[in-house]
Amino acid sequence: MKLKRPSFNVKKNAHLNYVLFGVALCLVPLLIELGLLRNSYLTLVGSVIIYSVAAIGLNLLLGWSGLISLGTAGFMGLAAYISAYATVNLKLPFEIAVLLALSIPLAVGILVGLVSLKIEGLYLAIATLSVSEILRKSFEEFGDITNGFSGKTASYPKLLGFFQLDKYGTYILLVVVLVGVMILIHNMINGQMGRALNAMRGSEAAAQAMGVHLLKYRLVAFALATSLAALSGILYIHFIKYTYPPTWTLGMSLNILSAIIIGGVRNIYGTILGVFVVFAVPDLFLKQIPYFGAMPGFAYIVNGILIIVVIMYYPYGLIYLGNDMKKLWGKVKAKVKP
Repeated sequence: MKLKRPSFNVKKNAHLNYVLFGVALCLVPLLIELGLLRNSYLTLVGSVIIYSVAAIGLNLLLGWSGLISLGTAGFMGLAAYISAYATVNLKLPFEIAVLLALSIPLAVGILVGLVSLKIEGLYLAIATLSVSEILRKSFEEFGDITNGFSGKTASYPKLLGFFQLDKYGTYILLVVVLVGVMILIHNMINGQMGRALNAMRGSEAAAQAMGVHLLKYRLVAFALATSLAALSGILYIHFIKYTYPPTWTLGMSLNILSAIIIGGVRNIYGTILGVFVVFAVPDLFLKQIPYFGAMPGFAYIVNGILIIVVIMYYPYGLIYLGNDMKKLWGKVKAKVKP
């Protein structure tokens, strides 16, 4: 009996697709060296990667568990300052600084997760916003650590104490981290945890009846979202190499939240698409529009319009626009055929 060779479909291999997506992102430095892209595009794409890490964590919290947080910017800023202080002032290795910068926001995130057992919805959003505002005010007041409004600087990472990365090397590190986060979250949402979070989002009473431990999974959801926000802050300070308190305001948290809604709730690629639309499109296109591009709040106006349009016509996000275009093209081809 002849055995049938198992088929291998690239489209159905999610992990391979994530890796290929990372490889495509790694081509940006090459295109810059070839003169096909401007140098500023490296910082722009790197920023999209950084914010995508935080947005994926918030999407896990909002999309799969049904919880809301407006404290993303605060956790990002806290991790950024801790990592900068540890590497610059304390002269600690980059790896130790990362552990410190992850553990402290993680502890705060777990405390917020405990609070979420008592409150939810709008009240939970206000509570997380309060935590973020407390952290932002701390960035201003603790000048010995943060340098206050003067800002805090850092350098590109030195891995294992020997390998000093430059801007291109740090960019590759960003891509590797993003691909790792995508694979991690994909595995979680397609496993037992994903089913538990979906049950919680649908009905907590029904989830408890099916044996889902609400405390456990709420803490895990908040811990993951906070850790990814902190990781995003670490990447930010070691790629941008500068931060100051006005960066980590409510506007940053709302931009990340709007990116999830615009790109696609409960979709990893949709999250990245949304981050690109919110954080990159203004610099690439909107600022080039005569008169309107010079308006300080024009990007916020466009984001608001996009959110309304997406909620009305694409409630699952712009990531599904391609599928609709394919269906429309198929109908057109069918009508054209004799």
